[in-house]
Amino acid sequence: MSDPLTTDLRLPASATSNVPEDMTGRPRRVATGGISLRKTFSAFKHRNFRLYFSGQLISFTGTWMTTTAQGWLVYQLTGSKALLGIVAAAASAPMLFFATWGGWVADRYSKRSVIVVTQICSMILSLALAALVWTEVVQPWHIIVLAVLGGITMAFDMPARQSFVIEMTSREDLMNAISLNSSAFNCARIIGPSIAGLLMAHLGIALCFLFDGLSFIPVIAGLLLMRLPRKVVRIDSNTGPIGQALEGFRYVWTHPRVLTILSLFTVVGIFGWSYSVLMPAFARDILHLGANGYGLLMAGSGVGALVAALTVASAGHMLPTRTMALGGVWIFSTTLVLFAFNKNLYLGVLLLAIVGFGVVLYFSTSNTVLQSIVPDQMRGRVMGIWALIFGGMIPLGSLEAGLMADFLGTPATMAIGALICALAALVTLNVIRRREAQLGTTAPRVGA
Repeated sequence: MSDPLTTDLRLPASATSNVPEDMTGRPRRVATGGISLRKTFSAFKHRNFRLYFSGQLISFTGTWMTTTAQGWLVYQLTGSKALLGIVAAAASAPMLFFATWGGWVADRYSKRSVIVVTQICSMILSLALAALVWTEVVQPWHIIVLAVLGGITMAFDMPARQSFVIEMTSREDLMNAISLNSSAFNCARIIGPSIAGLLMAHLGIALCFLFDGLSFIPVIAGLLLMRLPRKVVRIDSNTGPIGQALEGFRYVWTHPRVLTILSLFTVVGIFGWSYSVLMPAFARDILHLGANGYGLLMAGSGVGALVAALTVASAGHMLPTRTMALGGVWIFSTTLVLFAFNKNLYLGVLLLAIVGFGVVLYFSTSNTVLQSIVPDQMRGRVMGIWALIFGGMIPLGSLEAGLMADFLGTPATMAIGALICALAALVTLNVIRRREAQLGTTAPRVGA
């Protein structure tokens, strides 16, 4: 049995093709063939996914407007790099305590219903922040409290959303759907910060949060308009809710392939993704930029991420997953080191575009592989652990980055985190090759 990060999926041109069995013993089928416009957008043949995608594109734009504006607001109110990390940690830390339950809820109840509830809660929180800023009474503790409540909501939203993709599409279109959803996220990553920068500079920061609140309406409407088959939700277990929730951890620990993917994700979450927390400080203190320049930097990262998402959507079925996943980490790490010591705005935008490309290449590939090899009845709980790592490790990374930046400076902190990620990817490659040797298999691969 080959490792998902070692399997070369470049197969002879045909509609679909068998790939090695996963842990469930069932052969997987993936789309194969050359690159074409039809294949790039193959998931759009599913009406439910089209509804979901269009709503998400609008909502993601609002989310990135809030992400951009919130970091700027915190730094404007306090001037503290450490508080940037604290707010980011407050938004993610609740997932450390609730994501496991979120995964269980996703496996136990209708995923659509769970997502509708979480989207309504998120809308209320965004409108509340807009009101606080509009009335000029906002304080840092308000932002922290709302961030914590948003993190609790996200702990239930993320496992349901991640594991819902396959129900809207099909197993054959899973990689394409995940990549297209990532392209919507990163298209918004370009548009959202740019709009936020203009609003902050000319009309006021409160409008960013107001738009975000209203942007949840299309998502909720799209979910309610979906036509889904009636599905019996069942967890095959004789244990109670706590035991069922913890079964996800037992599954991960006893399946080395899943454990390998999540281990690397943990390291990248702590030391890599935290670079985004420091962007307001880097823009203001290192590049001496205002709100417009900060928005341009964030948009640059989004351009590269969008290109990566479309690359995976169109050519992901042709490229070896090991090359895409580990190569994405190395691209991200190398370019982030260069960006950390750059002093030019336009070169910085270009470098951040390459950083964004590497990040999404890694995340899209690893997410797809993980969902592909996990059985249906366990997918919500495994994605709950994915969210748990996202929520538990990224807050640690945010705190580490904020505190370290106060002592070592923002550039050095970014560079150190990037180098640790590159080393972790190298260790992961060594682990995979050792496992191949132990299994006595030689997986075909390109560029190795």
